[in-house]
Amino acid sequence: MSSASLAVAVRPQPDAARIAALSAAIALNLAALLILTRPLAPQALALMHQITAVPQIIFIEPPPAVKPPPPIDLKPLPRAPVMPVHTQPHPAATPPAAVPTTEGTQAMPPVTPPSTAPGAADTAAPIEATLAYRSSPLQFPTQALRRHMQGTVLLRVLVDENGAPLQVEIEHGSGYALLDRSAREQVLAHWRFQPAMAGGHAVRAWAKVPVNFVLNNL
Repeated sequence: MSSASLAVAVRPQPDAARIAALSAAIALNLAALLILTRPLAPQALALMHQITAVPQIIFIEPPPAVKPPPPIDLKPLPRAPVMPVHTQPHPAATPPAAVPTTEGTQAMPPVTPPSTAPGAADTAAPIEATLAYRSSPLQFPTQALRRHMQGTVLLRVLVDENGAPLQVEIEHGSGYALLDRSAREQVLAHWRFQPAMAGGHAVRAWAKVPVNFVLNNL
């Protein structure tokens, strides 16, 4: 056999540069795939939430300034002329009497004294006298009974020509306003006296009248 007929198979040698390039490309692709498929770190998630949660800032324009009102000019009002008022004196009215009650607080219509013929008795001032009683009814106030009040009220009574009281004043109280008021009202409303006589005519007179509120007499 000749040497020419013998053939030896020679394996081709691999290209090192090509193999390195392919390996590098595969490694880069694997690294990119791992980065994309790896879950985000907590710090990155928190940063993303902070970025998305930033509120929107809206600037509000201030309202326009209000102009102050114009000053008010105050002027005094004209005064009307004062006209003189002419008054006529009125005759003095007789004070109203009072109807006595158990409490001594109810008022009655005014008592009009009977008119008499003009004479010396009408123009004369009342005299001081001691008068006898025609009628002297007396009721003890219920409230005074409950509180066991008693005492004597000394009254100064103006009696007209017919024996009716015209005016009653308290000369000395009993110490209880309730008894004093009740005595004055009862005498003024219901008591009657013998009129005072002067020159053969009945005249007005002041008389001191005691009113006794005594529990033992009830």
